[in-house]
Amino acid sequence: MIILDYKDRRPIYEQVSEKFKELMLCGVISENESMPSVRSLAMDLSINPNTIQRAYAELERQGYIYTVKGKGSFAAENTAMKENRRKEILIQVSEVIDEAIQIGIPDEEIKKMVEIQYEAAKGRQEVKGSD
Repeated sequence: MIILDYKDRRPIYEQVSEKFKELMLCGVISENESMPSVRSLAMDLSINPNTIQRAYAELERQGYIYTVKGKGSFAAENTAMKENRRKEILIQVSEVIDEAIQIGIPDEEIKKMVEIQYEAAKGRQEVKGSD
């Protein structure tokens, strides 16, 4: 489920929280699904439980999970999260296209690159889905 990259410059807790966000937004972890316990996840990843606790605190602060005292942590309702992420991505795409136009990349080249990247990404998703 979660694979840590020790060459990544980001702290481990950020890697853990980012991976959980990705899993929630992709539907691998569904709304109200129980999250792994801090202790068991720390053992699985061979890291300090405080690191997992910090990742969970960050996820809760951002609204991705909620905690029920005595029961554990659960994935929050994610419709709004998905919509916010969708908007963020579209803004990034828009900014990249604006920059490409500003430096003089021809329209057809931009459109062709978008098509190529879209098809490549679709292919990667299909491969992930068949794993």
